[in-house]
Amino acid sequence: MHSRRVYTALAFLPLFFVLVQYLHPVAFLAFVLVGILLAQYEYYRFHAHRVWFVPSAIVGSLVSVGLGISFYYGYQVPLHVGMATIVAVVGIGYLMTHIGSRTGSLTDSFIILFGTAYIGWMLGHLVLLRGLEGGIALIFFVFLVTWASDTAAYYVGSSFGTHKLAPRISPGKTIEGAVGGLASSVMMAVVAKFGFVPWLDLMDCLIVGLLLGSIGQAGDLFESQLKRHAGVKDSGTILPGHGGLLDRVDSLIFTSPAFYYYVMLTKPRTLFFS
Repeated sequence: MHSRRVYTALAFLPLFFVLVQYLHPVAFLAFVLVGILLAQYEYYRFHAHRVWFVPSAIVGSLVSVGLGISFYYGYQVPLHVGMATIVAVVGIGYLMTHIGSRTGSLTDSFIILFGTAYIGWMLGHLVLLRGLEGGIALIFFVFLVTWASDTAAYYVGSSFGTHKLAPRISPGKTIEGAVGGLASSVMMAVVAKFGFVPWLDLMDCLIVGLLLGSIGQAGDLFESQLKRHAGVKDSGTILPGHGGLLDRVDSLIFTSPAFYYYVMLTKPRTLFFS
């Protein structure tokens, strides 16, 4: 399992670097849309035992594609709308996993809406980040900080974790792993500042590192709760050693919009660089 995780990462990272750094932005749009469709497919598979659900899920996926394309062509999400949508996603997720029967029509409607908002809308913020001035650096930053937190949380927790973080939701996660993830995200933010995002100051590194590290781990637990409610262990098997794609982007689903709104709220556009 460990070696397959490493090999998958080693194969993906250089391809991702070339995609973001050298290819046309439309290639990144295609990359994000494919990721959204695959992750949303995995999510809808949790509930695909209902016959009518399949065509409805297709409609939900097409709406997500439409959102991503609209972001690419310049649609700017008003800050109050975007933040309210994030709150709504969390609220709908809570309702789905705590209220009502999984086979009820109200819950089914929530599932369709939630799949579009949770994956299509939230992950679509990567397209918005790429569209900003200095978007290449912003994409590398959010991916690296999120991955650093995820990786450190996994390995620190596996090696030193003894205190359970949320045993009823995800028994394998530990407080030690969470602390390691937060420390790693802050350190990666500092490395990025001196590497390719000089407009960040050290206070930004601390704030963004802690923000993305904590929100990313919350996103991981959020997806774990969704899987527990649906009665599945992994979202899929598409990535050797990693499980499903949704299992890999669950943190990024939350860190992408969080970082986008942080940048829009705190940094003048004149500080960005291409």
